[in-house]
Amino acid sequence: MTETVINGKMNLEAINTALEAPNLARLATADPVTHQPHVVPVWFGWDGQALWISSYSNTRKVKELKSNPKGAVLIDVAEKDGSMWGILMEGDTELVTGPKDWLREKIEWVYTRYLGKEGVLAPEPQEWIFDPHNLLIKLSPQKIITW
Repeated sequence: MTETVINGKMNLEAINTALEAPNLARLATADPVTHQPHVVPVWFGWDGQALWISSYSNTRKVKELKSNPKGAVLIDVAEKDGSMWGILMEGDTELVTGPKDWLREKIEWVYTRYLGKEGVLAPEPQEWIFDPHNLLIKLSPQKIITW
């Protein structure tokens, strides 16, 4: 990983704490021909160095990342007390397809963050986990901007 530049209100410890919660993120990619931005909601897991996003090989975002591995992810939250915070990460992505057992374990980790230990055992998320098109997008941020 290249050195990450962090700008804004949060230090790395505060970022790590904020990203423990299963908030929705938005991933931005760009069409390699038209340069048209594409933004989609995603589930993620943060390990302190990289953001891991479950996806499928046949999605627009993955096809765009194959041609242009640059991506950006935004997580922003309006708290009940009226305060707001946000984290924008920009950097290179990697499409991770294996090894299969490790991949499934990491995908299950992402889904469990949102569905809980019991919820991830339901038939639908189990189908997602074992779908042969499922992969992980690894975003290694070079720049993190917070507010």
